[in-house]
Amino acid sequence: MTDEGRGLGGAVGPPWSVDVLADLHAGVLSEREAAELWPRVNADPEARAIIEALDATSADLASLTAAPIEPMPADVAARIEAAITQESNARDSNVVSIDVARKRRNKRAGWGAGFLAAAAAVVAAVVITVPGAQEQTGGVAEPAPSDSGQADSEAPLALQSDNLGSALGEINGVRDFGPVGDQQRLAACVEANGIDPAVKPVGFRPATIDGQEALIVLYTTGELAQYRLIALSPECGPGNPGLLKDEVIGR
Repeated sequence: MTDEGRGLGGAVGPPWSVDVLADLHAGVLSEREAAELWPRVNADPEARAIIEALDATSADLASLTAAPIEPMPADVAARIEAAITQESNARDSNVVSIDVARKRRNKRAGWGAGFLAAAAAVVAAVVITVPGAQEQTGGVAEPAPSDSGQADSEAPLALQSDNLGSALGEINGVRDFGPVGDQQRLAACVEANGIDPAVKPVGFRPATIDGQEALIVLYTTGELAQYRLIALSPECGPGNPGLLKDEVIGR
């Protein structure tokens, strides 16, 4: 937050700070601040245009889940293999004792694994970011969805039940199945709560609510800057909704 005029009693208003509007849109302001600012923002066409742009950006980020990542291009794989071969030949060209050669082979094996891992990471980044490297939706490249349960986030959020709106910005765009495990289990959990599994959430990740373990799932509502947040227990599934929280956050 870089806007020094934000807050009750501050000089907040036209021309609007994008920082203030972004915080308002993300739901990180206090309820008192949000209640004061929303009517003023809605009455200002320029402010509403920024809010609508933030909504569109959130929707674009949430849509990056469908297309598979294409295999590594053959020319890239060939260059990596050539670099590894060249390095191996250079190391083998020195005549040394058997003991030294064995040590070098061991080191080379570790180096080769590290090089391949680094090269794979670079190539994956190229495939994701270079235009035309894979299918795109709305002009934005789409990474493959992760159904392995591996975290897209670093650690569960620690939330309080009376301030769930503060986590919207840390959930939106994240796909971390946490204690639920995979897409199939998540679909069963939301269906048990009367939600169509075909409706894509804008993000989900593990959290604790007042110390209780949960998976937070975030949906849009069709209303500007408004979201539906549900919290599911790790035991949710067919016949067991496991619903801990179901709140509408925003205007």
